[in-house]
Amino acid sequence: MNTNKLSDKNIPLTPAECEAPNMQVGEKKDSLLKYLIVGVLFGIVFVKAEIISWFRIQEMFRLQSFFMYGVIGSAILVGLISIQLIKRFDIKTISGEKVKIGNKEFRKGQIIGGFIFGLGWAITGACPGPLFAQIGSGFTVVLVTLLSAIAGTWVYGKYSDKLPN
Repeated sequence: MNTNKLSDKNIPLTPAECEAPNMQVGEKKDSLLKYLIVGVLFGIVFVKAEIISWFRIQEMFRLQSFFMYGVIGSAILVGLISIQLIKRFDIKTISGEKVKIGNKEFRKGQIIGGFIFGLGWAITGACPGPLFAQIGSGFTVVLVTLLSAIAGTWVYGKYSDKLPN
């Protein structure tokens, strides 16, 4: 087993254990700057397009406006087309690695999790994508939602083996 030093911890790095982008072998903190830049630009687009607007989100859940459904629908369409292009033309990453798209297995926990996610989204007017853009726009009350999302993620991680997956 390879035990390269990552951060200041010895973490075993085998291909099965090194799937998350933040766990890549040889990743330097300098190269994370590109993700920060893309994230900031993405946040600016979210703000300008009013995707982070609590009112827009409430309109969607009250079925009063098509705007957010159009945004979500177009994102799904772009994703579908992108996946098909990647598969059909065997597109590789910038570093030349093959893109692996695994088969997804349906589980009843996805329905339960989706319901809980949607309920939280409707109540708070925020989902994980726009949280940081909302905070960056000065809506500091969203820090409560961010902390709740972190706590929920921790609880799920702690008890996932006992939940219906």
